Amino acid sequence: MDYRKIITIEPGKRSGKPCIRGMRITVGDVLGYLASGMTHAEILEDFDELTEEDIRACLAYAADRERFTSIVPANA
Repeated sequence: MDYRKIITIEPGKRSGKPCIRGMRITVGDVLGYLASGMTHAEILEDFDELTEEDIRACLAYAADRERFTSIVPANA
């Protein structure tokens, strides 16, 4: 999935956090809902402006970020 067509970052919106299609709903918001146990259907019911593709884009974005994240030990 090419999440770059869905996930947007604007410096003046939500402090530059990655948002969905220019809306004020952030990737972190969606990931938080999923982590709390909400299903895709429940999220889509609560936020009628979101689509299934938006949720998958959030997951793809998070997976991509994780792929490039590494922790350097403090004593390294």
